[in-house]
Amino acid sequence: MNHVVCIAYVPDTETKIKIGSDGKSIDEADVKWIVSPYDEFALEEAIKAKEAKGGTVTVVTYGPARADVGLRECLARGADEAIRIASEGIADVDSLGVAQMLAGAIKTLKYDVVWLGNKGVGTDAQVMVPMVAEFLDLPHVNLVTKIEWKAGAVTAWREIEGAKEVVECPLPAVIGAQKGLNEPRYASLKGIMAAKKKQIAVKKPAEVGVDAAAMSGDKSPVRWTKLELPPARQAVKLVPADDPAKAAEELLRLLRDEAKVL
Repeated sequence: MNHVVCIAYVPDTETKIKIGSDGKSIDEADVKWIVSPYDEFALEEAIKAKEAKGGTVTVVTYGPARADVGLRECLARGADEAIRIASEGIADVDSLGVAQMLAGAIKTLKYDVVWLGNKGVGTDAQVMVPMVAEFLDLPHVNLVTKIEWKAGAVTAWREIEGAKEVVECPLPAVIGAQKGLNEPRYASLKGIMAAKKKQIAVKKPAEVGVDAAAMSGDKSPVRWTKLELPPARQAVKLVPADDPAKAAEELLRLLRDEAKVL
């Protein structure tokens, strides 16, 4: 089977985010970038399937040149080819535009399964899986925590509120990986050295059939207008417990008068 894995190259979840001078983007100075953790689950499952059943794994992303670092990391882990749709010179493409570009690139490939993480950390919009599936006119299963392959189909266990759901889906299909699907591997030294020799195919949006100018900047259907950091956390108040009755009384007062949750 041939697998395509869409990845997002995002700020590290431990990075301290600062808002840029324009007030609607992050300050990228000193930001460490990583492959989105949920996409790592997708990549690992694709590599495992290739090792078990043969085929290829191709990773695809949309972004600037720094995303090549993330693509090489995927190659080092076991992916065979990598494609980056270049974002240079394109401003403020929303999730729908990114999904259209990813789908455009995927349509140029031979594939049986398209993988994504169920969401990309950062925006956490959780819309990319169904949108890519819609552009490809394929069925999709999201929040998948277990996979079993059959001839021409896949059985997937997915998380729903308070339970698990088991579905069977024909191939080709789009699958969204959830935490718990697997434990992503580290790149081996041999894989790292081999990845350095592989070429990353860089394509312009027009080469995958997308008019980026028609969906970016002021023409983007959804645009960031302002970013705000969450309010600073208030200092913790400790209630002395020497006298349990007085402690309970003070705690109730704080919850009622200051926290205003009662």
